[in-house]
Amino acid sequence: MRNSIDTLLQGAVDRGDVPGVAAMVVSSTDTLYQGAFGERALGGGDAMTLDTVVAIHSMTKAVAATAVMQVVEKGQLSLDEPASRIMPFLGEVEVLDGFDDNGAPILRAPKTEITLRHLLTHTAGFGYEIWNQEYLDYVAATGALSVLSRKKTSLQMPLLFDPGSRWNYSISIDWACFMLEEVTGLTLGDYMQANIFAPLGMASTAFKVNADMATRQAKLHLRGAHGNLTLPDGTAPSAEPDFDAGGGGLSSTIEDYAKFVRMILNKGAYEGGQILAPETVAMMSANQMGDTRVEKLTTAMPTLSNDAEFFPGVEKAWGLSFMINLTQAPTGRSPGSLSWAGLGNSYFWIDPVKDIAGIYTTQILPFCDEKSLPLFLDFETATYDGR
Repeated sequence: MRNSIDTLLQGAVDRGDVPGVAAMVVSSTDTLYQGAFGERALGGGDAMTLDTVVAIHSMTKAVAATAVMQVVEKGQLSLDEPASRIMPFLGEVEVLDGFDDNGAPILRAPKTEITLRHLLTHTAGFGYEIWNQEYLDYVAATGALSVLSRKKTSLQMPLLFDPGSRWNYSISIDWACFMLEEVTGLTLGDYMQANIFAPLGMASTAFKVNADMATRQAKLHLRGAHGNLTLPDGTAPSAEPDFDAGGGGLSSTIEDYAKFVRMILNKGAYEGGQILAPETVAMMSANQMGDTRVEKLTTAMPTLSNDAEFFPGVEKAWGLSFMINLTQAPTGRSPGSLSWAGLGNSYFWIDPVKDIAGIYTTQILPFCDEKSLPLFLDFETATYDGR
């Protein structure tokens, strides 16, 4: 396994497919593979390492859902009560039913109430501008803040369908995390530091990059129309978020994230401590949306994401909050495995059947990159072939 993955990842760097890449494979008890290749920033000279800090974007969601489920375990939140009891906006939000002849949004009351289970499974009715043109049109018509503004008020978007009627990847996890903050009286970052990061020893994971983490930080690269990689112009710094974004705000290292996935493999246990109850991990790892299935994400913002679908033809459901492939994936991933990804082309999977998990990080936009995503899938295949 080591030789084949080393050759695969080093070859990708040598060809210029990725500027830098780090990958790990773990079981519930051991590290089976680890390696880092290339540079943190193209042409910068600083080597990509296992402790390189990367923006993990939506790989944050699984960690945030773990925090939410801890609060559910304590009885402070319920999966199936109306979420509006904690967050009144969730009882006031309306469904966007298109636009009238003047371009004004047509809104109506939803037929069902939003629950925490809806939020954790992306069936509440929310979306993301990146994959929902309706949101771009709504922002243009109303002057509402774009989610890309990274402002908390920008998450007060209408629903795109009635809660529970279908799946749509979304800002829902952020709302679930606001519920956690409301009942605990803590910011999400403070809660996660005390209840997840410290117990797991995730010392380089945070919503705000500290001085030490900054010395090890990789840069986000852009894939051009002709396949070339460039660093974005640094003259316009991105907006600082005014909240801890459970949907995608964490920076971390591949070493730290491996501790999180190992905890899931161990049914919530880690080095003598219990982060989650085994039955909670089982619930998170099971299909929580019935006959509803994960759908292809069609891009509305090609600079940030290509069309996104993992394993076309393989039925996929959603747990709390992981994607679950219901049949075996072509890479060798077992039915019932858990996975998801981050916008900057970082990916992970957790295979409880074969007691194996893999994490892969690069820093490239757009999502589902033409070079990085196939490299991740080849890494996963080499992992199973090497077992």
